Amino acid sequence: MQQTFQSLAEILLKAIPTAVLLLALLFYFRAMLFGPLEKVLKQRDQLTAGTRHAAMKSLKLAEEKVAEYDAKMRDAHSEVYRQQEEIRRGWLADQTSQVALARDTSAAAVKAAKEQVAKEMVEARATLSESASALADQVVSSVLSRRA
Repeated sequence: MQQTFQSLAEILLKAIPTAVLLLALLFYFRAMLFGPLEKVLKQRDQLTAGTRHAAMKSLKLAEEKVAEYDAKMRDAHSEVYRQQEEIRRGWLADQTSQVALARDTSAAAVKAAKEQVAKEMVEARATLSESASALADQVVSSVLSRRA
């Protein structure tokens, strides 16, 4: 058994440089490979999170601009509708004034025509009155001349 322990001690003694080399390799890999790799992965995560944050910010800004655009469009539509309503009211007022003017003109023409008809009627009555007197005189003289 002593010999087994001695063999084992020799094997362990020969393994020490390999173990030291493995430990050195482990620290080297940690310092040169895994450390920078972790650093790069952290940076990538931070950049990804930053990009997501920037994208969310841009999306929010775009939504605000869309809302602002919609509000401006609604305002523009209401302004156009308001102007159309003003134009329509102007047309109605113009039409009303033209109708009133036509009514006044036709009323004046009717009044003038009535006055003309009344004047002609007075003249016709005067003429009829004169004609009736003359005709009555003729009838009387005709009747009297037949009796005599």
